[in-house]
Amino acid sequence: MNVQRIGELAFIGFVIIAILAGLATYASPDTSYGIVTAVMVVLGALVGLINISEKETIPFLVASIALLAAGTANFGSLGVPGKVISNILDFVGAFVSPAAVIVGLKAIYSIGAKK
Repeated sequence: MNVQRIGELAFIGFVIIAILAGLATYASPDTSYGIVTAVMVVLGALVGLINISEKETIPFLVASIALLAAGTANFGSLGVPGKVISNILDFVGAFVSPAAVIVGLKAIYSIGAKK
C-alpha cells in the first residue's frame, strides 16, 4: 500500500469517525472524548504529512480556517441537531488543527528553502 493511499484512507476514516463520534457523544455523554480526539489528532497529522501537496497548501489552509471558525459557532441553541453538529465540529477541529500546523510549517520551510 503506497503512502498516498494511506493518507486517503486516513481522511476517509476521519470523516466517518467524526460523524459517528459526534452522534455517539450526544447519545451517551459519558463517551470519552479523549480517545476519539487522540485518534483524530493522529489522523490529522498523517494527512498533513502525507496527503497535502504544495499545490494544495493554500486551499487546504483556507478550508482549515473556515472549519475551525465554524467550530466556534454556538450551534447548541438549535437543540439536538445543533448539539450533534457542535460535537462533530469539535472532532473536525481536532483533526484539522494538527494537519494545518504541519501544512503551514511545510509551507514556511518551502518558502525559506527557495531563497
